[in-house]
Amino acid sequence: MRAQKILHAGDWDVALEIDRVLIDFDRRHRRRIQLDTVKGSSVLLDLAQAVRLRDGDGLVVEGGIILVVAKAETLAEIHAHDDATLVRIAWHLGNRHLPVQLIGDHIRIRADHVIEEMVELIGGHVARINAPFDPEAGAYAGGHSHLHDDDDHHH
Repeated sequence: MRAQKILHAGDWDVALEIDRVLIDFDRRHRRRIQLDTVKGSSVLLDLAQAVRLRDGDGLVVEGGIILVVAKAETLAEIHAHDDATLVRIAWHLGNRHLPVQLIGDHIRIRADHVIEEMVELIGGHVARINAPFDPEAGAYAGGHSHLHDDDDHHH
């Protein structure tokens, strides 16, 4: 099977799903890659340019759509007792250009004992979890965004 088109999460009918691929963060930003499906098939992602696949996206193949599922990874979930400390931690993480996932009053990063020690020295608290990692794409990343005006829906 070959996928040359991506449908963004929420923009397609899940009844068209014929299979799934579980993909970790490192393998979800690609132009071309061979992926194994849950049902034991293979699909070649073959795009004109690299895209960042998100949980819930669909790979269009002959006969239907293959659902992209973000694979769980070992992460560090960070929280703080006050907003000022959490903002300070976020600044330090950004200063190191680390990919971060913002979830309410928590920040998720990939598990890294050196960074986790730094976070605790600043006053944060770290818990290791196993969850899908879907970090912020960044201001200049382009691609699909769910932040848009209703009158301006360009992808």
